[in-house]
Amino acid sequence: MKRALNIGKIVNTHGLKGEVKVYPYTNALERFEDLDHLYFDEEFKIKKRIESVRYFKNMIILKLEGYDKIEQVEKLRETPLYIDREAQGVDLDEEEYYVVDLIGLKVIDVKYGDIGVLVDVLQNTAQDLYQIKSLKGEMVLIPAVKAFIGEIDLVNGVMHTHLIDGLLP
Repeated sequence: MKRALNIGKIVNTHGLKGEVKVYPYTNALERFEDLDHLYFDEEFKIKKRIESVRYFKNMIILKLEGYDKIEQVEKLRETPLYIDREAQGVDLDEEEYYVVDLIGLKVIDVKYGDIGVLVDVLQNTAQDLYQIKSLKGEMVLIPAVKAFIGEIDLVNGVMHTHLIDGLLP
């Protein structure tokens, strides 16, 4: 399992005083309030202290130490934000997973056999969608609901599914 957890991405500036707008990759937005710092890289070399957290619609507005002008944060667009799983991660409930742990799982269906590899998790308001790259190279979306998703075996890197006719191309 990866130690670095990608918890969001800077998507824009906010105001003129160095704040950034963050698209969160967590379903618990208040999680950002528990953090005193985060990282701009997976190797934890670029550490940034959080001065303030607030919310705007479904986005996080962060004020990071050392960034006080819009000109300083304009270059941060598209910057991924990471935390250290060991030091800053939270315990998940049963049947909850970090997205980073799901990416790359082999997807096997009880009826159709080997479908492909999970390449992304699209987070929607109704439910998440698992994006699978099929063996034919096509993208398949599977709703992340108990009706379709069986056992998720992180140790062996496999997700078992129970798909209905029509979900696969």
